[in-house]
Amino acid sequence: MTDILNALVHLASMLLLPGLAYGSQLAFGALGVTLIFGVLRFSNFAHAEGMSLGTAVCILFTLWLQGRGIALGPLPTALIGMLLAIPVMALVFIGTDQALYRHFRRINARPEVFMIVSAGVMLIMNGAIRLIIGPNGRDFEDGERFIVTARGFREWSGLAEPLVVKTSQAMTIALALAVGVALFLFLNRTRSGRSMRAYADNRNLALLSGVDPDRIVRLTWILVAVLSVTGGVLFGLDKGYRPFVYQQLLLPMFAAAVVGGLGSPLGAIAGSMIVAFSELALTFAWKKVLGYLLPAAWAPEGMMQFLSTEYKFAVSFLILVVVLLVRPAGLFGKPVK
Repeated sequence: MTDILNALVHLASMLLLPGLAYGSQLAFGALGVTLIFGVLRFSNFAHAEGMSLGTAVCILFTLWLQGRGIALGPLPTALIGMLLAIPVMALVFIGTDQALYRHFRRINARPEVFMIVSAGVMLIMNGAIRLIIGPNGRDFEDGERFIVTARGFREWSGLAEPLVVKTSQAMTIALALAVGVALFLFLNRTRSGRSMRAYADNRNLALLSGVDPDRIVRLTWILVAVLSVTGGVLFGLDKGYRPFVYQQLLLPMFAAAVVGGLGSPLGAIAGSMIVAFSELALTFAWKKVLGYLLPAAWAPEGMMQFLSTEYKFAVSFLILVVVLLVRPAGLFGKPVK
């Protein structure tokens, strides 16, 4: 019985909690990708850089707050910095839209044109990040780092395996649930949310019904700013902020959005969890878990790892290819007839 409990604790500490936290961080990004695709009808290649830029702005606010002795006790001061960074990034996104994307909407440019323009925006944001915060990583986490420590859990449970719960992990999962519910209520229970959905489903019919397209565009970018900054800051708190690591999130975020069905918020969340747990499970070393569960004579000698961690992001690519071949509309998307 003790061996089974040790195996479960090891799985919870090394796979379940990191998977839920990583999946929640991907969900923030995938929701932004799917909102832009659903409402504005293009794939935004600058989304990961937007998350990194939003985190950089949050770090500047956080350092300013910490310099004045303002803190949130056991919680990171970055939560206040995040609230200050969201309006800044909303202005950045809306300003970018007014300067670039609006022109191409007016001339009914093809989606490929928007994709190329968004790639240009990605490069501009990349340069802006270098100017604002430099190319090196920044540590901006303060407050209590752990809710449950390895020593405390061992002393409490008497088990050999430790359970570690980081504050950033618990905060990520809780905020992902809160934001997901708030977004669902906004899209389904408010007049603005219903207008956005009508505009996404049938743009011409929505315009005939009196929907203001400029207001819908602004609302979309404001929601994207909330999701980008929140997801980017939580990822930075959990993994440490390194400006250009966020580029590596672009493929998993798009894979999650496609798996769930582009344009479907619920699908983006489900797809994020599928991608996150697939990446972690296939690169997880199962030796210790099997060592607890199997008889001693059958205990594996190798790491029992399907793929090396260097191939983590290749899993997202494989999932993306398989879904596009087998079910292009995704799990919750509407098949194109």
